[in-house]
Amino acid sequence: MTQATEVTTRVLRDDELHAAFAIVVQLRAHLEIQEFAARVARQMEAGYELIGAFVDHAMVGVMGMRPVETLARGKHLHVDDLVVDAAARGHGYGKALLDYAEREARARGGAWVFLDSRPEVLTFYEALGYARHTAILVKKRIAGG
Repeated sequence: MTQATEVTTRVLRDDELHAAFAIVVQLRAHLEIQEFAARVARQMEAGYELIGAFVDHAMVGVMGMRPVETLARGKHLHVDDLVVDAAARGHGYGKALLDYAEREARARGGAWVFLDSRPEVLTFYEALGYARHTAILVKKRIAGG
């Protein structure tokens, strides 16, 4: 993987939501822009942030993150939906986003960054020092939405 020379990571502005959606939809193809915007707005009320990775002022990646505190894990950050534009993958932009999350976790008094991973990208996270968690995730659908 070649590291980008000038990648900038920062919290996205409201006027950048459409550009972020164009990248996130590559992972979440079921979402429409209106539902994406509504979900982001609701999650932001609980501290969720959208972070962008930029090269030459062009957005190349997006990551959602939220502060969490649980009895089992204490304070930590949970990363949601880290996506690098398909045309920009392999240049270190995903790593730059995770570096941002790790700095933020430390700055906020957390000791961990947690995230969910699809099997096909697990090796990417493992190469950056992330390890599979021993907890088993279970779910049950209780509503149609």
